[in-house]
Parts: sequence; C-alpha cells; structure tokens
Amino acid sequence: MVYSQRSLAARRLLLSHLLLAIWEAGSGQIHYSVSEEAKHGTFVGRIAQDLGLELAELVPRLFRVASKGRRDLLEVNLQNGILFVNSRIDREELCGRSLECSIHLEVIVERPLQVFHVDVEVKDINDNPPRFFRQEQRLFILESRIADSRFPLEGASDMDIGANAELRYKLNSNEYFDLDVKRNEEETNFLELVLKKPVDREETQEHHLLLIAIDGGKPELTGTVQLFINVLDANDNAPEFDKSIYNVRLLENTPNGTLVIKLNASDADEGINKEIVYLFSNLVLDNVKTKFIIDSNSGEITVKGELDYEDCNLYEINVDAVDKSTFPLTGHCKVIVKLLDENDNTPEMVITSLSLPVQEDAQVGTVIALISLSDRDSGANGQVTCTLSPSHIPFKLVSTFKNYYSLVLDSALDRESVSVYELVVTALDGGSPSLSATASVSVEVADVNDNAPAFAQPESTVFVKENNAPGCHIFTVSARDADAQENALVSYSLVERRVGERALSSYVSVHAESGQVYALQPLDHEELELLQFQVSARDAGVPPLGSNVTLQVFVLDENDNAPALLPPGAGGVGGAMSQLVSRSVGAGHVVAKVRAVDADSGYNAWLSYELRPSAGGDRSPFRVGLYTGEISTTRALDEADAPRQRLLVLVKDHGEPPLVSTATVLLSLVDSGQAPKTPSRVSVGAASVDTALVDVNVYLIIAICAVSSLLVLTLLLYTALRCSAPPTQGVCGPGKPTLVCSSAVGSWSSSQQRRQRVCSGEGPPKADLMAFSPSLPQAPSSSDNPRQPNPDWRYSASLRAGMHSSVHLEEAGILRAGPGGPDQQWPTVSSATPEPEAGEVSPPVGAGVNSNSWTFKYGPGNPKQSGPGELPDKFIIPGSPAIISIRQEPTNSQIDKSDFITFGKKEETKKKKKKKKGNKTQEKKEKGNSTTDNSDQ
Repeated sequence: MVYSQRSLAARRLLLSHLLLAIWEAGSGQIHYSVSEEAKHGTFVGRIAQDLGLELAELVPRLFRVASKGRRDLLEVNLQNGILFVNSRIDREELCGRSLECSIHLEVIVERPLQVFHVDVEVKDINDNPPRFFRQEQRLFILESRIADSRFPLEGASDMDIGANAELRYKLNSNEYFDLDVKRNEEETNFLELVLKKPVDREETQEHHLLLIAIDGGKPELTGTVQLFINVLDANDNAPEFDKSIYNVRLLENTPNGTLVIKLNASDADEGINKEIVYLFSNLVLDNVKTKFIIDSNSGEITVKGELDYEDCNLYEINVDAVDKSTFPLTGHCKVIVKLLDENDNTPEMVITSLSLPVQEDAQVGTVIALISLSDRDSGANGQVTCTLSPSHIPFKLVSTFKNYYSLVLDSALDRESVSVYELVVTALDGGSPSLSATASVSVEVADVNDNAPAFAQPESTVFVKENNAPGCHIFTVSARDADAQENALVSYSLVERRVGERALSSYVSVHAESGQVYALQPLDHEELELLQFQVSARDAGVPPLGSNVTLQVFVLDENDNAPALLPPGAGGVGGAMSQLVSRSVGAGHVVAKVRAVDADSGYNAWLSYELRPSAGGDRSPFRVGLYTGEISTTRALDEADAPRQRLLVLVKDHGEPPLVSTATVLLSLVDSGQAPKTPSRVSVGAASVDTALVDVNVYLIIAICAVSSLLVLTLLLYTALRCSAPPTQGVCGPGKPTLVCSSAVGSWSSSQQRRQRVCSGEGPPKADLMAFSPSLPQAPSSSDNPRQPNPDWRYSASLRAGMHSSVHLEEAGILRAGPGGPDQQWPTVSSATPEPEAGEVSPPVGAGVNSNSWTFKYGPGNPKQSGPGELPDKFIIPGSPAIISIRQEPTNSQIDKSDFITFGKKEETKKKKKKKKGNKTQEKKEKGNSTTDNSDQ
C-alpha cells in the first residue's frame, strides 16, 4: 500500500521560500545558493564582480571573508574573485530540520573600509533516508478484537526538509492488516495498523509484517521496520480515551510539579479487567521521560524537569491505558505538549573594533566598529534593536543587515574639544518586559596638526632704554598650540628683514624654545627710535603650522648727549664767538646769540642758557636769555666798561643728571663810528634780515620739512593700519588734551592719550600740539617800538616728537611780551584744517619735502592785527632745531602778501633717503619758487 502525503505543509513551505526570495531581492543583499554535499571547488558565484570590486584591488585592499561558526566551508579565490566550496557542507548538521538554512558571510575590504553581507543558501538534497527509531516493533492483539480495530505504530523521520522529507508508507501484502496514515495539527504523520478481519490465535499466534517508509526525493530513499504482532487470547474490551490526540500549550520555565494534563480512559469490561493503569508508551523517548512524569493511577502528567523553549519547543508523549486483566488490553493516545516562548534570554552583543583610534580629520561616514546582535528567544522576544548613548555625539548606528549594525562617524571631530568619547551601546529586545544588554565603547580621537600656534595678542610693545647691555633680555613671546604631543611643540624664530643697512639679526635674537628676545648690542635712541620686527612661532607637526607676532621696540631716550654748540659766525677765534659792539647801544640791545642743539629728545633736549659770573665779581653789562641764548645789554655801555668783554655762556639741558657745554663769547666795544653797518633788528619797517641768517633758515627749513614729511607719511600709514583693525578703547580715537608743560608765557599740550604710540612703518594717529596763552596782566602797547615776546618759553617733553609729526596750534594763542609788552595775536597753524574759517598753513608754490619755508595765513576766525609792529619779527624754540620768524610788510607796501612764519634750522641735517629721479624737476621748481619768494620779501 502506498500513501501519498500532499498537505498544507508543502504549500506553506513554498510560500515561505517565495517571500524570502522577494525580501532578499528588495534588501539589496547578494544571495547565492549551493547544494549540500557539493564537492570541493564547486563554483558558488563571482563575488568580486557582483560586489563591484576589481580583481587587482582584492589583495591590496585586504579582501577577506568571515562567517560565524565554521569558517572553512566557503572560500574566495583572490586571483579570479570566485566564491567556491572549500569543505563538505551538511545542511542537517548546520541547520537541523529548519526550513531555512543559509551561511551568512561578511566580506570586508579596507582602504577604505567597506563591509558587504552575502547570504549563501544551502539547498537540501535527498541524502538522508527515512529512519525508524527502532528496528522492530512488537504489538499484542487479542484475538477477540473486532475488525477495524486500530493499533498505533511508530512512524519514521527524515532529516531532510521539503519534498525530501515528505514520507509515504506501505505495508507488505497480507490478509489481516492494513495501514492508515493521518495528519495531526502539528502536521506529523500518525500511523495506525488497522485490523481488516479478526485474527485467530489458534490459527496463527504471531504475524510478521514489513513497514516501509519512502521519502519524496529523487531518487527515492526508503527505511523499513519489522512488525511482530502477537495474538493474545483474553480480554475483549480495551480501555478507551476520550480523544486519541491531546494538544497542550505550556509556558517554558514552568516549575516542577505543574499539572500538564489529566487523562481519562474507560473500559467496558467488568471487575479487574476494568481497572486501568496509565503508562508511558514504549514509543516515548528518553528525553521526554526526563521532562514529564505520569501518575499511573490518576493519569495526571506533571512537569518533572526544566523546560526550555530554546532547547525543544515540542514534546510528543504516547500514553497507554492498560487494564489489569490477566491478558490486559491497552488503549492508546498521544499528548502533544507545545511550549510557549518567554522572554528569558537577554540579547547578546559582539563588538569588533576596526578603526581605533579615529583620526580627528576622518571623513563623515567612516566605519568605527561593527556590532552583531543575537537573541535566543523567538518572535517579538527575539527582535533586537540597538541604540547609542549619550546623545549629541558625532557618531551614529547604521543598520546594515538584520541584526548587524555599524558604528559610523556622523559629524566632524575636534580633538581639542573632546579627545575621548565614552559610548554606551544598548541592545533591547521586543519582549514584555524587555531585556537589554549594554556594552561600553571608548573611542579615542587621534590628533592631527590642525591648529597653528596662537599668540595672546597680534602685536606687543616693548620699551627699552638706550645704551642697554649687550645680550640683555628685553621681552618674552609665548604662543600656545591647542594640539597635542609633537603637534604642540612650538619653536620661535625671527622673521628676517633689513633694518637700514643691517640685518635684523644683528640687533635682536630669540631663543627657539623659551621665546625670550635678547638685544645683541646697545641700542641708540638717536640712531634708532623704533625697531619693529616679527617673531614666528612654528609647531613640529607635519606639515608645520605657524603664526607671527609683531614686536614694537621703542628705544627710550637717556641723557647721553651734551648740548652741541653750532659753529660761530665770521670773526670767531678758535671755538669762541667774536662780535663788535657799539658803545652807543642802549639797554636791551641784542649783541650776540649762542646757538646750540642737543641730539637727545624731550627734557633731555630742553636747553637753557646762563652766564657764568666773572671771576672778579664785577657785574657784567650783559645778560643771556634763559631759553633763547640771545646776549643783550642790561644797561647803556659807558667808557668805564672794558673794551674787551669775555663772556662764558653755560648751555645746560634738563636731563637727569644734566649735561653742560660752555660757549665763549668775545665782545669788542667800539665807538659808534667804528661799528660796522648792520641792519637794525629793532626797526619796525625793516624789510629783510641778515643774509647769513636767511641762509641758515633755508637749510633748516629743508631739513625740517624733509624729516616732518617723512614722519607724517609714516604716521598716516600707521593710523590707517591700526584703525582698520577692530577698534579698541583709546586707539585711534580722540583723547582729552593732557597738559605736558607750562610756563609764564604759554603752555604746550598734546591731544593724544598716553597709550597712543608713534610707530614706524604704519600710519600714526593724528598728534596735535596746542599753545595756550598765560594769564598775565594787560600792559599798554607802544606803537613806536614794538617789543619782542618774552623769550622765557617752555615747551613740552614731546616737542621733539612733535617736530617730526604734524604741528597743530588748535586755537589762536595770545602771546604776551611780559610786563609792558603788547598782546600779540598769533595765527592758527594746522597741518590739516578742514574748516574754511580757521587759519591754514601751506607751502610755497612748488614746495616739496625740503621746502624752505611755510606760509601761515589768517583765516576769518583769526583776524590779523590792523597795524604793523604788533608781532615780533621772530622767536626761537629753545633746544629744538627750529626758529619761527614772523615778517610783516608795511601798510603802504605795494606787495599784497599775508604775514607768514618761517621755520628755519640752525644746521643742515643729514639726508636719510635718496630722492627719486622723478623729483628732480620738482626740486628745481621749488628752488625757483623759493628764490622768488625771498626776492618778494
């Protein structure tokens, strides 16, 4: 007899295969298939080609294949990129009776790191024949059993799946027995031996049958078992159960002693033949007996051992109900216990680090680690999700395949902000309550050289006194690098340039490690007022990064230069000045003038003059101006005065300590008829000054204009550069005037705050000097003999710096000549006067840097005095290389010119820059214009 089994299981299996194929096609994963028991070297697929990899890059990129469990089943030929069978594949050994069986491969290539997932489905072949658990089965049948009585038989099992495991049975031909195959809810075969007609023990005591199981594979495989049927002569009614099959659902981890089911069987016989004993059938396997126990009297089946869904989720228990007759009859039933899964297994996590530590310049999307998850539970209890904490970190988890995740870089890293990230990976299943597993991952960020050394300020100012000791430490620069290790090692060096004719390295040096700056030689304020240079800081990274800081070294002046006397005029003997003086001159007449300059600046260059008393103690008829150096008579000369007067004039600066030079003036007193004719300096209508003085003024004006123009240009460039930076309080802004020095005549003040500096090579902020009138009593003016202003002038310590920058007399000062002197209305002098009503200063037509004179014009707001003689013809700023001369034309003069002031230098200065060729024509025009102006005067 042949029974073909076409059931719902085959249709479900086909449907599951179809759904799996559709899912894998949509997921983008590569899928191969290979039959089990394939020979070594069997072709599986061109994996390199399917992954889009070139054969030449497999070895350089470290192409490798990894799989869980046995790693030698499949291999890849790196020469041709073919995946082949390496060793015997037994599907039953890998997956048991599972409907799905595949080998999951992880293909990893580096440079850059890429991970591919490949599934190789192992197809079942019919390599396992049906097997019975026993080689023979023995049955006992009473001869009194009627036809159509049924006796359960043990079926065969096949380790294959699908059609290869679909079994059909046949029984050898006989006249008494037939075979009936049924399917239960669990889609397993239930075999029963059916009695076709009653047996007669007297005729045959024992029947021998052969049961054959045939699978559905090609070729078909078979298994056989011997059936020995013993015919008993006794009891007529066997016990009967309510059902032939009982289905019970039980939770896993059910405690011992829990009732599974209580069976009930009945027997129609009487007496002892009716008493029933419940026993496990001989068909029950030993592992079932270790899990369950049956009460022989009550028929209760209880739990005996630990039930674990993950070990076995289905138990089949065959129970016999046997009466107690001498020839017992037996009733049969099957109890199928199906375990229900509980969430009793925590997720398992495996983390493989691939790229640790991570470079801080790693690209977004870089794979840091691979994470694989698993959970032995099933259904929702076995569905695992993975999360990453804490939040707001530059990493994320990317699901690559089923329970596989990749830890990838989500945003840019900055080691200087965070050098190590402590990550917590949490795996959470879908059970209720859910179980979780955590793992800590420490991601260290490796440093790259992405930060240049940084100085606290872009520039620093250093003040150094001149005449310093060679090799003295003047400043320390310091730069900080936010990188680590060698990327943060900073070395310092000078940015070499030339300072005049010499290299910068001849002036200063910097220590490469400490950043200390040393002056290699004594500095001279008179030679170099400002030394500006840059120090470079470089780190030791690859490639190195660096930045610069600008140092402005101001050389502070010290009083190391004594006043220098200008050469005496004609008639001087040796180093003395000789002058003829008429005895007829009156008191206050200027007979000579001592001229001196000081190479220092500020108070160190502020000169004063005094007359050394004679040795005899006689009162001299002469005196010297304290700040002008003019020698004048104190009274009218008479015959009693010695014809030769020797005067010693002490020229002293205001330094600490003061330095003194001595000038000798020889005066020869002659009668008025013998005195040489010289133009009167007292006459108001004088049209010109001494020719020698004019020549000196011309040279002085050229020098002053050249130096002033050069420094003004430097200050303008400095102002432009400083003001282009973000403004800070007190820089390039107007400040309140600060009183520097005052005297009985007037005050000099600077409108610049102390923190405002004058720096060479950059545009300066505007420096203003203001002259204020003193509060002296008003004196009656004399129209006959206008008096000179009081020579007792004082000037500020910044006067010398002011002579190198723009001069700005902010308001018209009233210069008083002292007691009895007239009030003098002075013009406003400004280097940049935007208002049309203010006074303006302008060079003569064609004047350049070395212009001989400047013309000061009165503006509407500064009216000129109506009458002549109200202004002194000239006055001198003591201790400075300038003399201010004021000239006026008579009211009846035909020359219509504005009054002007000329600045003259007492000696010719050295030229500091060579003139360009293009300025030659301009210079000729300046000389012509200067000659014209002098002739007009």
